[in-house]
Amino acid sequence: VSPVPVSSGKTNRYRLNRGGDRAANSALHIIAIGRLRTDAKTKEYVARRVAEGHTKMEAIRCLKRYISREVYTLLRNQNRRINSIPITA
Repeated sequence: VSPVPVSSGKTNRYRLNRGGDRAANSALHIIAIGRLRTDAKTKEYVARRVAEGHTKMEAIRCLKRYISREVYTLLRNQNRRINSIPITA
């Protein structure tokens, strides 16, 4: 999901980083496509990105980053909740 800069002259572009955790990227892709098919807010988000000049694949990549931030926040909050429970013996 992390972009790699590929710029030439006046063109600033970012391409997909093929490294990293491919299983996590696959899971994010499945979530993004599922949400894009069913969720109205997600459709609006992608339409807004396309209107800004992104291609559809770039808009989906932005959506995957957005989803990863949501998932990270949920996991971090869950971890804090688990760690705040006092251990009694």
